[in-house]
Amino acid sequence: MRPTLLLLLTLSAGTAMGQDAAEGTGGMEHGMMMSDDPALEDLMMPMHSMMTTMPQTSTGDIDADFLLMMIPHHQSAIDMARVVLEQGDDEEVKAMAQTVIDAQEAEIAEMQAMLERLGVSGGAAGADDAAGEAASE
Repeated sequence: MRPTLLLLLTLSAGTAMGQDAAEGTGGMEHGMMMSDDPALEDLMMPMHSMMTTMPQTSTGDIDADFLLMMIPHHQSAIDMARVVLEQGDDEEVKAMAQTVIDAQEAEIAEMQAMLERLGVSGGAAGADDAAGEAASE
């Protein structure tokens, strides 16, 4: 099995398991454990958002699908790092958070350029729309 296909299947299974857990009990919502601790919850919310913004349908192009799934993944890292910048106390950790933001923003821009080259519009906000557009071509 190709590694990228395995990655997509693993991510899909995680989403499906999260949906099953959300219907049951156990403190899971869309695959993410939520916490009563506001600081931890602030760090977990970007991950929850990531899972809800990833495309749920394929473009039919594994390269585009990979990029469309990685953009929300990177955006969640940026959002988590921003929480640390706002709430963190340790200057070394805050410096790492800024490094994460800088690197992930640059990689998102690069991935969006690749999507454009592939003829697929989209990114974190328009991933589902882009998947639909590419599938209809």
